[in-house]
Amino acid sequence: MISKIAIVGAGAMGCFLAARLAKGGLDVTVIDVDRARLEVIGREGITLHDDNGTATAKVRACLAVELAGPVDLVLLMTKGMFSAAAIRSVAHLAQHNPLVLTLQNGLGNVEAIAEVFHADHVLWGVTDFPADLEGPAQVSSHGDGHIWLGGVNERAHAHAEALAEALNKGALNVAIDPEVRVSVWEKVAFNAALNPLATITGLPVGGLDCPEGRRIATAVAQETIATATALGVPIDPARVLAKIDFALANHKAHKPSMLQDRLAGRRTEIESINGAIVRMAEQADVATPTTRMLADLVRMGEPRG
Repeated sequence: MISKIAIVGAGAMGCFLAARLAKGGLDVTVIDVDRARLEVIGREGITLHDDNGTATAKVRACLAVELAGPVDLVLLMTKGMFSAAAIRSVAHLAQHNPLVLTLQNGLGNVEAIAEVFHADHVLWGVTDFPADLEGPAQVSSHGDGHIWLGGVNERAHAHAEALAEALNKGALNVAIDPEVRVSVWEKVAFNAALNPLATITGLPVGGLDCPEGRRIATAVAQETIATATALGVPIDPARVLAKIDFALANHKAHKPSMLQDRLAGRRTEIESINGAIVRMAEQADVATPTTRMLADLVRMGEPRG
């Protein structure tokens, strides 16, 4: 039975999930490196504004070294560039053999987890829930969302049903995905096509809905699809391009998280999205000139030092 959960990363998605799961009756601890924020969360709880109204959930909050465990589930929700350090910070929890789940953007996260926790307990997935921080301990999420998850191997996948049942106590619309690797790559293709382009231009998604924007986004999606195919991932080109079309038409005011990071002067996830695609494409001998150029342009604007 999964009842005790440690969420590593107190960003928008980490706080959203913590609030939903705590309101669902699960024992939730939020882990982060920002002690000041942790103190606010521990004292005030996390206030969630969603389509059901406003509610405050009480959760524990601490630094990684302060959580002795055991826990039943470690949920990794940091930005991709922090995955390796974040999962090492909770390595002491591995002795209790918890499940570990990542719903992060990008590639390379499960590999970082598997260096610390046994792969037979590692699951991954994608989510389309929106979440925005509105303060140290406040988060908003509006509109429907889902989580699709599965195991990184057959033994891990055997835990998917119990994990989905636990997460659904938080009304998270969790479904088991037998082709979760495909789903992860399709989301990577979508993010690689739109997020860097918005970051470089400073435009919300609607601003990319022009011949130039569509041409660049389509080229990146096609390069990512070719890379996935070469690596044996049966990605669906039509589904990826349809998701891009839908976002351009319906999410016009949305600022991708990569653009939000740039505007706030933070490092972006470019290395775990476009950068990771380029590195894997090189191994598969696939050309990715547009994806590489976007990665380089975003890198040029990254904070120095």
